[in-house]
Amino acid sequence: MPQTWYVTFEVHKRGTLPKRRSPRETRTFESEAEARAFAREKFSEGLIVFAGTLNPFLPRRLIPSSDIPSWIEQDRGEEVGGHDDKRDPEK
Repeated sequence: MPQTWYVTFEVHKRGTLPKRRSPRETRTFESEAEARAFAREKFSEGLIVFAGTLNPFLPRRLIPSSDIPSWIEQDRGEEVGGHDDKRDPEK
């Protein structure tokens, strides 16, 4: 499965470096669920996080840092609601 999602997060400064590095790092993921889980982890560390889909994946999505809290909570709501409905055949 191709990498379709990315999560970019700020990197903590660690001492002085001989050459300047980017203050951000990006990781790619095969699914939105994997990207969300990773973003949740970095966000809980207090880091600034952005996420989105990679080109040419459609539909294109960009989740700015201001929307990350609600985006990572969507996953928890879907897990709880989705699993309960599947376990109870009467729902």
